[in-house]
Amino acid sequence: MDTSKMIKAYCLKTKEKNVPMHDAVVTKTARGGYMASGHDGKGNKMAAILSEAKALQAIADGVAKKDF
Repeated sequence: MDTSKMIKAYCLKTKEKNVPMHDAVVTKTARGGYMASGHDGKGNKMAAILSEAKALQAIADGVAKKDF
């Protein structure tokens, strides 16, 4: 898979920045924001807060699933 289109986030467990998120699922928060959750490929869970444009672009590119 092309990692340039994947959502990138900070991994709290390994302290790495810009780690590509695998199996990302985009959800909408109660206040109307967007959040992606997934894992780093090594089993460590990750989450990232996204803008509406980035969230919808990730869904359109096929790198994230829509959960709202």
